[in-house]
Amino acid sequence: MASRLEINFIRLLSRCESIASEKRGETEWRLEKYVGALEEMLVALRKSLSKPTAEILTEYSRKVDFLKGLLDAEKLSSPTEKALANQFLAPGRTPTIANERMPVSKTVHMQTKARCTGEMRDELLGMVGTSETDLRNRRGLPLDERQSAAELEAVLHHHHNLQEKLADDMLNLARNLKNNTLAAQNIIKQDNQTLSQSMRQADMNFEKLKTESERLEQHTKKSVNWLLWLMLILVSFSFISMILFIRIFPRLR
Repeated sequence: MASRLEINFIRLLSRCESIASEKRGETEWRLEKYVGALEEMLVALRKSLSKPTAEILTEYSRKVDFLKGLLDAEKLSSPTEKALANQFLAPGRTPTIANERMPVSKTVHMQTKARCTGEMRDELLGMVGTSETDLRNRRGLPLDERQSAAELEAVLHHHHNLQEKLADDMLNLARNLKNNTLAAQNIIKQDNQTLSQSMRQADMNFEKLKTESERLEQHTKKSVNWLLWLMLILVSFSFISMILFIRIFPRLR
């Protein structure tokens, strides 16, 4: 049964995920304060005598770290930086409360990813639109100024291409990191399965060894019993032979 501290933690975590899924203004301060309180409650949960299992604590920590990373990403100034930071966020894997079909943190992650991608696209399109407007305004200028405007346009175009290439490289890097992380998780999962199979095989071998040891012990006991009976028969035969010998050949006087 969950303790009072864990129940309060779950309620506050659900409230934070609900706030994160809503559109927030720049003056919104509750989420940051709530996440700070979640960190303190998580530390208290780890020290509690009635703390939950290690798997549940890991999931709680994962969700709190996701909310912290979400807040840190929103503080970045560039949409490209926000999109890159969002790629590294890891949402929770299980629902926080029972009536959730899908973890809210995953929904928040997808919403944030779509919003950052849209902001980055709008920024790039806005730069292109500004440069085209400047070019049209400069067409009525003298030759020298038109040449300067053309050079400026070339520089802006080159700068725009560099930004696009940088954004693509960062997104590719994020995808590669994500793929490498998934591959590492799969390898660890396979290693755990192999280790579990080895442990089961070791348990089976131990049971077989125990059975064979019991059989050997029983066989040894049987061998000892037969030897004991054989010795008793030999002693009895010797005793009876001695008596008969004395009866048949009396002692000389």
